[in-house]
Amino acid sequence: MANEPQQAVEEKSERKDSPSKPNPAKKEPTPEGTTEQTEKPTGAENPEGEEPEIQKAEFEKFDSPESNGAPEKKIEMLMDVELPVTVELGRTRMFIKEILELERGTIIELDKMAGEAVDLYINNKKMAEGEVVVVDKHFGVRITNLITPSDRIKSLGNIS
Repeated sequence: MANEPQQAVEEKSERKDSPSKPNPAKKEPTPEGTTEQTEKPTGAENPEGEEPEIQKAEFEKFDSPESNGAPEKKIEMLMDVELPVTVELGRTRMFIKEILELERGTIIELDKMAGEAVDLYINNKKMAEGEVVVVDKHFGVRITNLITPSDRIKSLGNIS
């Protein structure tokens, strides 16, 4: 029994010196007398036992905005992007029971008064207010008030 712990220690030391697995941090003397690290620890090897080739990433240099043209040219890239535009006449809340009782001819009362400005949303953000008009038998909106950027920033916290 006393020999068992000593035998285990000897087995561990044999494994350390085993030539089957090279020590990743093993240093060998060079002809100049200095030592160099022969292998770099990588943490993982590929199935063939070879270490993967590691290269430094190289990225393309970007020009500064001043040297690459005016900001107006960059905004031109977005000029043909479509955004949804919604005009909100008003809102209300209803119980499910009331919704199930809806039928043709039912009138739903909204929170806005007749003649009150409607809200214009672009990409689900309130951008303006206006009044409903009729143009060649189609509804339209005449913008009466643009929402200022500072008001839009203030409304970011008031998500409804």
